[in-house]
Amino acid sequence: MKTKRIFIDKDNIDKELIEEAGRIIKEGGLVAFPTETVYGLGGDALNSFSSEKIYKAKGRPSDNPLIVHIASMEALDPITEDIPENAIKLSRAFWPGPMTLVFRKSERVPSETTGGLSTVAVRMPDNKVALSFIEASGGYIAAPSANRSGKPSPTSADRVMEDMDGIIDMVIDGGRSAIGLESTIIDVTEEIPMILRPGYINGEMIKRVTGSVSYDPAVFGKEEPGQKPKAPGMRYRHYAPRGQLVIVKGEKARVLSYMKGELEKCREKGISCGLMVCDLKDTVKDFEASCDLLFDMGSFEREEEIAANLYEALRSFDDRNIEKIYSMEFYTPKLGQAIMNRLIKAAGHMVIELGSD
Repeated sequence: MKTKRIFIDKDNIDKELIEEAGRIIKEGGLVAFPTETVYGLGGDALNSFSSEKIYKAKGRPSDNPLIVHIASMEALDPITEDIPENAIKLSRAFWPGPMTLVFRKSERVPSETTGGLSTVAVRMPDNKVALSFIEASGGYIAAPSANRSGKPSPTSADRVMEDMDGIIDMVIDGGRSAIGLESTIIDVTEEIPMILRPGYINGEMIKRVTGSVSYDPAVFGKEEPGQKPKAPGMRYRHYAPRGQLVIVKGEKARVLSYMKGELEKCREKGISCGLMVCDLKDTVKDFEASCDLLFDMGSFEREEEIAANLYEALRSFDDRNIEKIYSMEFYTPKLGQAIMNRLIKAAGHMVIELGSD
């Protein structure tokens, strides 16, 4: 298969190209497309065969549910059994935007799309290209991130092509994703809205709208063995580079000292080593000479920058075949929980905690 790549300007959308992408979906094909979070791998959400093709293209377990992307609130009623009051409140506050809501599904949504669950995850992206594409495709696009399963999610069309060239029909290049982390997933079938996956819309923001919020234990790494994942990214190893990633937690000076020691050990053993860091400033030269790849994530004062850089950083280590990666922790006020949720999964929960003196 030859994958066609088209370029769409969000401020001057080419209707003919968007209609071409829409026809591919209607005919059962797969198209990767941009959103404000990451690039999605889209198929017809109401076609069971399309959903099966998505799983195959990604190498994704078929019990890992897909998210249905819509372009209007009118599209919600046909695919859900009911729309709870909390869902109405949240959709008014955060749609279009980086938030996915989990509803009881209607019979129109095939079980292949929902991973066999009786619920359906739905989101309305805040991206003009994505919304136009969804409308041109018939209104319902099932889409996980457009990468091979387990790898870091793509935030650019270049990264999609690395994984999907020759596997899917088309890639819509709409520029780099602004947020760089997947959407917050909230189960609104519960009386108290439950966060299944943290994201840009954090718990405090949700609580201000609904009055209360809870968290699934899996958010904190407490998955129950054998339980089906309720939403994408809950159970399987995700977002991972090929090299071994280790998170180092503790006071900054101790973390940097530990990293220096590990860099020296890697050099002695002939192992390539990289670092993910923030705010090194004047000390950056102390690491550059002995580090095969030092990725500056940005500043703790600009947490959106850290989030947007996360997956590109992880993929950059793969580009250089880095065997071992050490990362600072990035607990920031708004996005820290979401960033660390992805980073810990990428590390396979390999975390070193350094005590204080």
